[in-house]
Amino acid sequence: MSQISRKLRALLCALLLPLAAEANDPQSVSIATASPDGVYHIVGRAICRAVDFPCRAEPSDGSIANLDNVRHGATTLALAQSDSQHFAVSGTEAFRDAGPDSELRSVFSLHSEPFTLVVRRDAGIQSLDDMPRHSVNIGNPGSGQHGTMLRLMQTHGWRHSDFRLVNELPADQQSMELCHGNIDAMVYTVGHPNASVAQAIRLCNAALIDVSGEAVDRLVEETPYFTRAWIAGGLYGPDQPAVRTFGVRATLVTSAQADPEMIYQLVSGVFHDLLRFKAAHPALGMLTPQEMIHDGLSAPLHEGALRYYREQGWLPKSGTAKGPIEGETRLASLSHAAGG
Repeated sequence: MSQISRKLRALLCALLLPLAAEANDPQSVSIATASPDGVYHIVGRAICRAVDFPCRAEPSDGSIANLDNVRHGATTLALAQSDSQHFAVSGTEAFRDAGPDSELRSVFSLHSEPFTLVVRRDAGIQSLDDMPRHSVNIGNPGSGQHGTMLRLMQTHGWRHSDFRLVNELPADQQSMELCHGNIDAMVYTVGHPNASVAQAIRLCNAALIDVSGEAVDRLVEETPYFTRAWIAGGLYGPDQPAVRTFGVRATLVTSAQADPEMIYQLVSGVFHDLLRFKAAHPALGMLTPQEMIHDGLSAPLHEGALRYYREQGWLPKSGTAKGPIEGETRLASLSHAAGG
């Protein structure tokens, strides 16, 4: 090998080694979120700020797409609605063809996500029953609100043809479609307050309305991952009343193959200064550790998260986490984790 060839080889190695090290660095993680305008992306960034290793929050198509990417190793962690997590674990609904994801693991749950119906005031929609014969955006395929709306339509006995128009635009486009008069209503399963909802109300003479009735009652009673929810009054102006609806919870998930030490460090970083984490968005403000290690979790806890929770005395030292944690939490010292 000539001296020039040896120098070129050395230079090439010098250029490629840092890239290879970064690609194989188990402490460099990505968190799939959702629309960059939504709460998920803010929460993903807040999680990354809580850790001391390379971490990035990545916009995505939403819950179902995120869970699919975790299954196939395309992302390390992901945010997903509790209903979508349940479907992935059980291999139902959107994951019927793929089957159950036995490798999916929970890390913790997050804020409540009320199913939110925003309508143009001049559209003549006073209740959920008024929705047929109007144009509505149900969210892009792969998003949580898309899946929830389809489930609500099924329970209500509605088909796409019952609406004048059904759009499937992503969350960051729907408020302007409402403003331009292209749709009469939009749905969003999201924590509040939300910038897209605020934009629709502020610029488009839009309003929040109740999502209630017999079909909603039946949906909540029949599905373990849905709960009744409220959107507090006054979040979007002094004349905005409290709204009755139902909802899910946001959850953070990963794969059983994720590095246990990395997951442990991530969980430790979030809970070590939970007050700072909750300050990232008002939707997080009411979180408690007991909710975060229990509510909305269908997949077993990841071993790294389980280790931290046991060290804090919140879970028994023995046994395994086999899905939703029932009757296991020991919460005497939780106020310390919450920061006071």
